[in-house]
Amino acid sequence: MVASRPALSCFQFYTISFTHRFLCSSKTNNNEKHKRLKRNQFHHNKNPALPFRRSSPTPLLINHKPFTQTKLHALDAVIKDLQTSVKNGISIDSEIFSSLLETCYQLNSINHAITIHSLIPKILLRKNITISSKLLRLYATSGHIEIAHQMFDEMSKRNESAFPWNSLISGYAELGQYEDALALYFQMEEEGVEPDRFTFPRALKACSGIGLIQIGEAVHRDVVRKGFGNDGFVLNALIDMYAKCGDIVKARRVFDNIARKDTISWNSMLTGYIRHGLLVEALQVFRGMIQDGFEPDPVAISTILSSFLSLKIAVQIHGWVLRRGIEWNLSVVNALIVVYSSHGKLDRASWLFHRMPERDVVSWNSIISGHCKHPEALVYFKRMVSGGTLPDSITFIAILSACAHLGLVKDGEQLFSLMRKKYAISPIMEHYACMVNLYGRAGLIDEAFNLIVERMEFEAGPTVWGALLYACSVHGNVDVGEIAAQNLFELEPDNEHNFELLMKIYSTAGRLEDVERARTMMLDRGL
Repeated sequence: MVASRPALSCFQFYTISFTHRFLCSSKTNNNEKHKRLKRNQFHHNKNPALPFRRSSPTPLLINHKPFTQTKLHALDAVIKDLQTSVKNGISIDSEIFSSLLETCYQLNSINHAITIHSLIPKILLRKNITISSKLLRLYATSGHIEIAHQMFDEMSKRNESAFPWNSLISGYAELGQYEDALALYFQMEEEGVEPDRFTFPRALKACSGIGLIQIGEAVHRDVVRKGFGNDGFVLNALIDMYAKCGDIVKARRVFDNIARKDTISWNSMLTGYIRHGLLVEALQVFRGMIQDGFEPDPVAISTILSSFLSLKIAVQIHGWVLRRGIEWNLSVVNALIVVYSSHGKLDRASWLFHRMPERDVVSWNSIISGHCKHPEALVYFKRMVSGGTLPDSITFIAILSACAHLGLVKDGEQLFSLMRKKYAISPIMEHYACMVNLYGRAGLIDEAFNLIVERMEFEAGPTVWGALLYACSVHGNVDVGEIAAQNLFELEPDNEHNFELLMKIYSTAGRLEDVERARTMMLDRGL
């Protein structure tokens, strides 16, 4: 017992040292560097006459170079020493376990947490609600939900705090298992566990996930009953829930009742309006939050840029983005490229693209899509691949569409094959629609039809048959056009455009009786 005291001190030192050295601000590090620099200057400038011979430097300090550690390296070193102490039979204080688990959570390091878990005595894990709760949170946030739930079931004092319940509810919600998350929320209520301000946002996220506003309203009533009706953190979650569940009016009502709105409040209302297609209201919120001194986050900015059809508004937002100095945020500049491309301002889109400090696959997809009617699309694709960015499914939709517009049948066929063989991307409906469009625009109607009936792994949808029908209307192919139209009449019985294309095909072929028959069919359907 006496021998264990120094070891405990040592680990307390490790924990404190780790916290101060690796989780402190850069200002502290700069101060330490400044002090070391002054000491070095002192030793170089001062050279007093000594009454004895200067000693030679200690061998261990000759050419000494400080070892730069990352936070994870430092944590790894502490845990290795911890393992050694446990192996030597030294008892470790529970506060050390708790502190290290908190550090694992901050650094998002589940592997270190698993190692620490193996060192914690089982009896301590059962008795200490703080340690077990922190460990449960780590497993839940890392996607190890089954282990987290097993720990939850084994906790003898889980009802003393909402913390373990919140962690497990959040874990299920993040994995998209919304029913399990809500089941836990209602179980928590049944067992008499008092929720806190962190419980409700997690439950409301699950309500948003399943889209059941009735359950969301029930949670809202709990919020009011438990005294959290004025909590901004909870109210922000309510805005998001009502918007995602389809009741934008209630979302706005909650928003208006928030006394002190923050950035999350404004962004939640903004994205809610955009999601519902209420662009005028979204723009009013956008301007309102700026006037109140709040800044939309990059996701909200990119969303609003992508939603507005007005180039004038997009340019105004771009100007605001420039003034705020966030024009090179990845999601924002990607949205600007899409906006300018969609309005035919390819020079502006290209200018932005070539000056981006970093690019992702969305950046490349945006610039390729913008040039879908220009040969530069193929140039950008080659640059993308040679630069090491892996194309995705959307990339091939964009480049195949470009090949169709440019009449590059051979290039399109090669790219379609490359997509499957080199990049292991299975074709989806849009890829086949692009290929049908490619063949159709080139007048290769039979090749387009054979692709649908012989090579597709699933039933063709409206986009595929629609591309074929359009090609038949351009090239006057009655036989294949009738087949395409018949499939479209079943898939889209209310789409009058399909009837109009078929009538055009008949009219071009001089089959006036069939034109009248198709018109009668359309009128009979109330079109």
